[in-house]
Amino acid sequence: MSPRGVAIPELRERLFAAAERVLARDGAGALTSRAVTDEAGCAKGVLHAHFEGFDTFVADLVLSRFETAAALALDLPARAGEGSVVENLAEVSGAVLSLDPGLVGLAVTRPVAAQRVREAWRAGAPGFGVIEECVARYLRAEQDAGRAPAGLDAGSAALALVGTLHHLLMTGPEEPAASRERVGRLLRALVGAGGV
Repeated sequence: MSPRGVAIPELRERLFAAAERVLARDGAGALTSRAVTDEAGCAKGVLHAHFEGFDTFVADLVLSRFETAAALALDLPARAGEGSVVENLAEVSGAVLSLDPGLVGLAVTRPVAAQRVREAWRAGAPGFGVIEECVARYLRAEQDAGRAPAGLDAGSAALALVGTLHHLLMTGPEEPAASRERVGRLLRALVGAGGV
């Protein structure tokens, strides 16, 4: 337990990691501010001193994890011509699917958290929209390189991928390997098994 008045290095990430451990071990129903701070080894008031409330904490955790997943998508267009098209898209998809469905569901069912996430995404925070845009740009770049089918509607393919990822997150839980396999089948259908 950290003594009162002593700064805790990297507190935000420490609380986020603690929340993810609680979710993985006990499920979304067990995620409370006390469970998070107990898991992180800090006083209960620490969470409320650094976030406007538990809903803000949940929203910021979701946004943080989407930012991590979207970072891979942001890098996609620059990777055109490297590796396999299907594998590159599968890597980004895997990052999105690594989000805890319980956390995403919790953020959606808490009105304040859901509103905060929507507002952040509208303001440009990395989320499904950013991932969709990056995938479309990447597919267009791969079409230009002759590595994705010329007749592929890149925007629609990106929407199909992001819609599938959203569906799998929101309807989980499913074994991660099963979700990855379903996304792999979709990618092969979209860009073809020969999508270099």
